[in-house]
Order: sequence, then C-alpha cells, then structure tokens
Amino acid sequence: MSGASGPISLLLGVHAHQPVGNFPAVIDDAHLRCYGMFLRTLANYPDFHFTVHFSGWLLDVLLARFPDDMALLAAMTRRGQVEWFGSGDCEPVLAAIPHRDRVSQLLALSDKIEHRFGQRPQGAWLTERVWEAGVVPALVESGIRYVAVDDYHFLCTGQPADRLDGYWSTEEDGQRLDLFPISEQARYRLPFSPAHEAVAWLEDLARQGRQGAIYFDDIEKFGIWPETYRWVYEQGWLTQFIEGVLASPLIRTAHFGAFHRRQPTRGVIYLPTVSYIEMNEWTLPASGARGYHALVEVEKRQGRYENSKPFLRGGIWRNFFSRYAESNWLHKRMLSASRRLAALPAPARTPEMRRMLHQAQANDAYWHGLFGGIYLPHLRRAVWHNLLRLEAALDAIAPRPPRERLDADLDGHDETFLRSAALQAVCRDDGRAALIELAAYAPGHNFGDTLRRYDEAYYDKIAQALQSSQASAEPDSGIASAHDRVAFRHDIGIEDTRPDAEPRVLFLDTWIAADGTRHALDHYQPLDPPRDHECAAFGVAGPGWRIEKRYAVDGARLRVTYHAQGMGKDSGGRLETRLNLAMPSCDGYGGRYILADGGIPCGFGQELELAALTSLTLDDDELGGALLLQCPPATLRARPHHTVSQSEAGFERVMQAAELTLDWPLEDGEFSVSLEYRPRTS
Repeated sequence: MSGASGPISLLLGVHAHQPVGNFPAVIDDAHLRCYGMFLRTLANYPDFHFTVHFSGWLLDVLLARFPDDMALLAAMTRRGQVEWFGSGDCEPVLAAIPHRDRVSQLLALSDKIEHRFGQRPQGAWLTERVWEAGVVPALVESGIRYVAVDDYHFLCTGQPADRLDGYWSTEEDGQRLDLFPISEQARYRLPFSPAHEAVAWLEDLARQGRQGAIYFDDIEKFGIWPETYRWVYEQGWLTQFIEGVLASPLIRTAHFGAFHRRQPTRGVIYLPTVSYIEMNEWTLPASGARGYHALVEVEKRQGRYENSKPFLRGGIWRNFFSRYAESNWLHKRMLSASRRLAALPAPARTPEMRRMLHQAQANDAYWHGLFGGIYLPHLRRAVWHNLLRLEAALDAIAPRPPRERLDADLDGHDETFLRSAALQAVCRDDGRAALIELAAYAPGHNFGDTLRRYDEAYYDKIAQALQSSQASAEPDSGIASAHDRVAFRHDIGIEDTRPDAEPRVLFLDTWIAADGTRHALDHYQPLDPPRDHECAAFGVAGPGWRIEKRYAVDGARLRVTYHAQGMGKDSGGRLETRLNLAMPSCDGYGGRYILADGGIPCGFGQELELAALTSLTLDDDELGGALLLQCPPATLRARPHHTVSQSEAGFERVMQAAELTLDWPLEDGEFSVSLEYRPRTS
C-alpha cells in the first residue's frame, strides 16, 4: 500500500476469445452483442485508457468479417487509448505445450498484432491464468516483460491482500518476468454490481492509499454472459461506469505498460503452480471436487474462508489429462506431431504446418469448467482436424511405419497403430481389444472422437433442482454471475447423468451365452500377428472355447475379423459388439442412415432397429462423405449417445456419438466386419 493517498490507477484489461472451430453464427452473435458494442462504446471516451487481448484465431475471423470495427480498434490504438497484450496465437495453455511451441505461438500473435495494429505487445495474457514457472523463459524469449495473473496466485505465497496493488518480479533460470495480480473483487464486481457502487469501491481503495486496481477478465462478461447485454448496454452500465470513473478525481485509467514504467516492483516473488480459484475445483474428479467443495463450505460457514482459501488449492490444470482419458489421448497425440514437425529440416517446415499445429494446441477442447469445453464435439473435431491434416503433411515428407506399438498416452497399456495413406486405426491393449481411434485423413476426421459419460460434481445441482423444481433466486441488485445460475437448456433427467461403466470405443465385445447371461470380453490378450501381415491380433478364451480378433487396414477400409473355436452350433450364444462413432452432424439435419436399398429410415439422433443387416451407410453433410458398414447378417440397434454438461447458459444435453450395437449367432468359424470412408463424388 502506498504511503500517501492520491488517484488510484485503474488498469482495466479485457480478454476476447473464441475457440478454434467455433460456429460462425456464434462468433457473429458475440461480436454484435459484445465485441463491437464494447469497442464502439469505449471509442466515445478517448481519455478512458484500457488494455485488450484478442486470441489470434478470433482476431483473424474478426478482421475478415468485421473490418470496420477492427479499423476502429486500430484507430483507438494509434491515438494511445488501447494497449495490446499478446499470448499464444491460438490460445494454448502454455504450460501444456513444449518450449519451442510456446515461443512459436507467442511470436505468431505478437507479429500479427504489430503488423495489423502497429504495436508490439510487452504484456501477455496467460490462458486460463495457468501459471507454471517453466513458462517464464519462453515469455521472456518472445519479448514479453509482464503478465497478469490472479491475486489468488499471490495469496498462495502468503502475501497480504493490501500489498497486491502493484506488480511483482519473478525469475526462472535467471530470466526476469514481472507479474500483475488481478483483483478477484474487481472480477466479481465488474460488470455485475451497479456502476455507481463499482466506482465508489474504486474510490474507497484510493482513499486507502492503493496504487492500482487491477482488472483483467473475459470481455464476454460485457454482453454475452446471460443477462449482461441488457444490463451492460440497454440499461447503460458500461456508459455509467466509464463516465463515473472519468468524473472521479480519485481514479485515473492507465495502461499496464505505463504503470510498469512509472512504478517500481513490489519485490521478488515465486508463485506456486496454480490457476484462478474456480479452476481448483473444476480440475478435480467428481469425488474430489465434492470433498473440496464441502471443505470450502465449512470454511465459509465458520467465517474463515477469506483467510484460509490460499491454503485450499484443489487441483492444477494438468489434472484434466488424468481426469478425461479423451483429453489425455488428444494431448499426447498432439505432442507426438509437435516432435515430428520439430524433427524436420528447417526448410521443410512450412508456415501452414505451423498454423495447423498451433490450432491443434487450442486449449478449449482439452478441459471443462463453466463452459462446454471438451464436452462440445465441434471443438474437439476442430483440434483433431488440424492434427490429422498436419500428420498427413508430415507423412508426405517422413512416412511412419504401417504398424507401430507403444504406450503413446502413458496409461500403462500399449497401443497398436495401423496405418495406410488414407486411414489410421489405433487399438489399446487393456483387455478390451477395442479401437480408440479411427482417423480418415482425407476429411481430417477421427470417427473415434467420442466422450464417455463421466460423473461431474455439478450433477448434484441438477439433482437438487429436479427435486425442488425451483429456479435460483435473482439477486437484490445487479445481475447474477454465470457461476451462480442454475438453468436448463434442455430437458434433463437423473438417468442422463449416470456415468458410463465402459469407455466409448469401437468394437467393444460381449458374449451373450445361450442362457442369456452377458459376459464382457474384457480379458483379450495380444497375439503375434501373422508373418508379413500388418495387423493387430488378440485372443480371449474360456472353458473349451476361444475367440480371436484381428484388425487390419487396407486403403480407406478397416477390416475386423473374428474367428471362433469350440462354439457349438446351437449352444454358442451370440457375439455382440458395440461401436461408438463420432459423426460431425450429430443429431442435426445433415446426418442420416441409408439402407442398402437406398431407404433413409432416420437420422443419427433417432433410434433404429434392424434385423438381418448386411450394409449400412452413415451419410454426413458436415463430413462431406459417408462411412460404409458391411457385415454378415446381423441384428442392429442404433441410438444416439448423449452427455450432460454445464455451460454459462445452463445445463445442456449434447450428442457425442452414434452408438451402433451389432450381434450375431456365435458359431465355429470366421467372419468379418468392415468400415470404409467414402467421400462424396459430387
């Protein structure tokens, strides 16, 4: 705290981001309700200095779709009203990617901002404010001098809150970086409390002798979050706040850079590995999150929380890789592609390859908190699309072997990769002998990109709401934060939240005995493949019987062959296999089942039952092609697989996959099932 009172410097920064691959209509709506409105409002007040960060992918879209508003932003930059913060170009969590990619991402966005807006950033936004000391060298190497992270990070070191009104200095391997603490109180006040109360709060800080009030948070809170458009623009909150700040002799707006030049550091500090306080709970598996939440509630009831919260840290961001197996698989596949790109001779590494890698590192599809994240298929699909396009480009220069076996995701089980120029199939040696990936390179799509139904701690809110049938109460003044709302976007029942017992994979087998009892075939053992045959083979046995299962890839076709021994003609029961297929159109109008005779019984979002099926086409407009299933006469049951997740707008039900269950009488002998990707010819 400063020794003498005077005007407090309001360092106000806003962060604008949309996930790579988000729907154009969503971005257009965000710009109309938020980005454009915010910029045009601030443009009327040139003396109100503020800081912006736009993620690079979003910035590219806005420059193309809304050039007039981007020209206005450039003009505001030239007149000195706007300071720019950089970051990784496609908004990666820097701590989750290699050093070489951190530098590449940071330089890409800084170059873009300098080229388009004439200012080279010296500050950087850290995605989800995830701090690990290991990112410091990349930031410094990229020309970044300071970053903004939460005041919670500083409280975790034991610093008192009244000393968090300026910046601090840290180092890693002797390289200095300065750190601004973002005020949690400011994050929860702006723009949710009435404007005059927010201004009065800042003035009170000034009277206490504070040097700075530091705010940096999502711009989406100013128009996109529920109820905020009406509150911020139609009811005039933003204009009232700006005019109140400018009229106050106790507040002056400033850029982080100007404050940084004018004020000395508060001292040296070393932050723990941490993110913002809400992330502590989100990163934990459901049981741990419930325990953490209960502990926090106890501390709040006892009036101890403000003092104890720095020591109630929960998990760290990287826990998402151990929490969601699908995230971990995607992350380790991305790291492999990064290594392959880095291993190429420099002349062979093209800007397009780098761009695809950057987009495959976009954070949103790797985790889940208040927003949909990994639960949104189109976000995962965009990351997979870029990853697979990059792999195809790398294979054209440095081909991979047609068969490879390794523990790619560090889960203790080997995976076998089967490859052609058109297709990659990956099966895991975990006893199930199922496929976890089926990637077609022509469309850049992974048909195995599904998500199992996990237990989530926030399902407790759903259960409570369904029991009480009451919506959350509105606050007495201001508007509710999205963190506090309980709303439903779709009809959801308790049965929709029951966790899956098995992963959502392809060719998950069950033996149904003659007496109707079901036996999961989850103890397959790997077998040596036949000589000169690039395949993956597994075997499972019981008293007097044995089943062998073999995967092979040929061009754009996957063939799965079963060979049974010791099964009597009338006593072998039935073999059931379940396929979860990620189809881009999900339950929209663009996806449909087509029968062998050309009939269309329904879309992927409906249930379907057929007898004596031998051929089924899954046709998808978004894919621009189809997946052809062929098999011996089988009974088919198809249904959509949904998950339930939370978003800022409420709880929603999202289709993840088309679940196809096939079964046949199990007799001695051999039969095959095939899947083949076929592009549209017209």
